[in-house]
Amino acid sequence: MSAPLAGKVAVVTGASRGIGKGIALVLAEQGATVYVTGRTVREGDYYLPGTVGGTAAECAERGRDSGGTGIAVACDHGDDAAVAALFEQVRAEQGRLDVLVNNAFTLSDDLLEPKGFWEKPLSNLEMWDVGVKSNYVAAWHAARIMVPQGSGLIVAISGFAAVTYTYGTIFGTSKSAVDRMARDMAIELEPHGVASLAIWQGLTLTEKAQDNLARMGDKMTASITSMHGSTVEHPGRVVAALAADPQIMKRSGGEFITTELAMEYGVTDTDGSVIQSARATRGSPIWKPISEVDYRGK
Repeated sequence: MSAPLAGKVAVVTGASRGIGKGIALVLAEQGATVYVTGRTVREGDYYLPGTVGGTAAECAERGRDSGGTGIAVACDHGDDAAVAALFEQVRAEQGRLDVLVNNAFTLSDDLLEPKGFWEKPLSNLEMWDVGVKSNYVAAWHAARIMVPQGSGLIVAISGFAAVTYTYGTIFGTSKSAVDRMARDMAIELEPHGVASLAIWQGLTLTEKAQDNLARMGDKMTASITSMHGSTVEHPGRVVAALAADPQIMKRSGGEFITTELAMEYGVTDTDGSVIQSARATRGSPIWKPISEVDYRGK
């Protein structure tokens, strides 16, 4: 039996570690060729472990039996020229692109500090540069490959912060913008058979999250710290299920809680556990798939 994603090509941004790495590993394991992007090239360049090359190597190992692999591309998603070069490389080497996962996001050093927005530096707007603008730029390039081929999936990694106060004004606004962007892109991509949607992560036990919980758990929102966290591969399993779904266009334009999609697709975490939805304590998505609503107001 062939791998579910055999022959598929994916780009996962911000995949040196964390959620991006988890998604890249699963996509490769299921047969995809995954372009792994990130800024960390050498161990020690960042205070947490993980590099683009390390993730790509793990992708190749995980994809040994399925034909999947990883290709490392050092890329700062705040540099538009570097992003353009990334997608030109994908076009030249593969001639197609099936999945873009917009995961890259710059988190400010003072994210967990309980201060007003006016007490934090304007430099925190870098979360809009790599987290909102970067999503648009990557999707722009991806669409120029996907639209002519008449297929593709663009996934934005978002969260409950889109509707529930979390970490501060810029963070929440960024996630709200990402979700609306995914929805409106879906409207424009629909005639071309390309899907765009956002998935909402709950507590994911990334290297950074575990470090934050250990050092500053008392500063974090109780509704977050009380959640049962997932591994970084859980969202990867959900993205892989979306990428293999022949009816994916029915979901285009929607916001989805990752854990609820997992239940629909029969996806568990790596230890077989079912991660519960935080809808009751953290909030509900706003945007439904465009297939379910009269989005043009006719």
